[in-house]
Amino acid sequence: MIPSFRRIAFATALLAGTALGGLSSVLAASDAAGPVNPPSVALPAHPLADFSALVTQVKPAVVSITTRFGATPASMESDGSDRFFGQRIPHPRPDARPDDRAGGEARGSGFIVSPDGIVVTNNHVVKDATKVTVTLDDGTELTAKVLGRDPRTDIAVLRIEAGRKLSYIELGQSRDVKPGEWVVAMGNPFGLGGTVTAGIVSAVARDIGAGPYDRFIQIDAPINQGNSGGPLFSQDGKVIGMNTAIFSPTGGSVGIGFAIPSDTIRTVAAQLEKSGKVARGFIGVEAQTLTAAMAKALHLPDSSGALLAGLVPKGPAAAAGLEPGDVVQAVDGQKIASPKELALTIAAVPPGQEVRLTVMHDGKLRDIALKVGQLPDEPQTASEDPAPRTGPRIGLTLAPLSPELRDRLDVPDGASGSVVRGVEPGSPAEIAGLQPGDVIVSVDRQPVASPAETVKAIRGALAGKGQSMALRILRHGAPAFVGVTIDAPQSEG
Repeated sequence: MIPSFRRIAFATALLAGTALGGLSSVLAASDAAGPVNPPSVALPAHPLADFSALVTQVKPAVVSITTRFGATPASMESDGSDRFFGQRIPHPRPDARPDDRAGGEARGSGFIVSPDGIVVTNNHVVKDATKVTVTLDDGTELTAKVLGRDPRTDIAVLRIEAGRKLSYIELGQSRDVKPGEWVVAMGNPFGLGGTVTAGIVSAVARDIGAGPYDRFIQIDAPINQGNSGGPLFSQDGKVIGMNTAIFSPTGGSVGIGFAIPSDTIRTVAAQLEKSGKVARGFIGVEAQTLTAAMAKALHLPDSSGALLAGLVPKGPAAAAGLEPGDVVQAVDGQKIASPKELALTIAAVPPGQEVRLTVMHDGKLRDIALKVGQLPDEPQTASEDPAPRTGPRIGLTLAPLSPELRDRLDVPDGASGSVVRGVEPGSPAEIAGLQPGDVIVSVDRQPVASPAETVKAIRGALAGKGQSMALRILRHGAPAFVGVTIDAPQSEG
């Protein structure tokens, strides 16, 4: 970047050159008084983006939504949205806040997707509402009925009765969206209905930690409170997304917004309109990312796939014989590179259909056929089964799992192990990501119930072997694997 003083000097030089080179013409122009933009003179057109035709075409199908609540309405940032907003650094979150409501009322956006009055918006716009009103572009106000809501994708479907066919918007193909292309967002920010902003696609398939099915389109078009549920258009006037969340330290737009892809809207909205809920495939596993250290500890050739950290008791996966420590590498021949891909792939399978999982188990590939169940409305907790390893002098201080610690650390009843009381800075344990409060429940698939058993299992895991292993832990009650690598043999610790 050019320093500011150099930029000033550079600009001065340009101005000086213009004055010297065109002095006679400037003097001649000043001698003849007249308009600087006479009608007979046409300035050359500038190749700037103009979205006026697009906006005129689609505007009648974009609506404003007003929701009314009881005396103590639930936050519009419900459905686990605390995950969006941290205490020390800003995180992506829905673009509406509970303190934006006045007198039990809040505003959002939506768009009509069929001539008989089907409206799509965000779940967090209408959740817990006692009354929902939709205002059309011509000012007509209509009471809306909520046909269904899906908290997992933050999508809701409404119906309005206008007594006539309505202008509506067709959903485009979000899978064709590419970073860098122009997009237009419309909505009702701060109650200012019919607002248009433009920008470009910054990224696609963005995971912001909102839920298991995140594949957001990231845009830099300004999105503010009240834009929730508004459409995101491509240049051909098709909806490619629905404005849903922002990343902001202030509550206003800083140029980082997120939209639900239209491909997701299409499938979810169709089910909500038909039955009021979404049926998703479910096999009952908790999966985590497979790190390079973990892959080495499990004797895997690479770190692709979804590592199973836990299984729901009596779930489809447990019934089929899968175990914690298994790595799912494909579903019906489709390669699985991450836990996110596994969740999305299984969710798209109709409940009751059989699938074939390709799984790495104890260093060997095997195919397992199982019948996919239906995802329950309430989250299911994984079981506390055995898992993989750690080793001598890894930099841990251990303590017994007392009843007080069990309660404080949310350790499920029946689970046993040893508590990590301290982690030595710079040690293999810290590098692996272990934290005070973690509960080690097994070492190399060998269950441990006390610090003594844990140390003994660590000795056995590393005796005469390579310097890499895996531990199964509980963190805040949730199971996970941690791979620990020891560079060289060390004394016990």
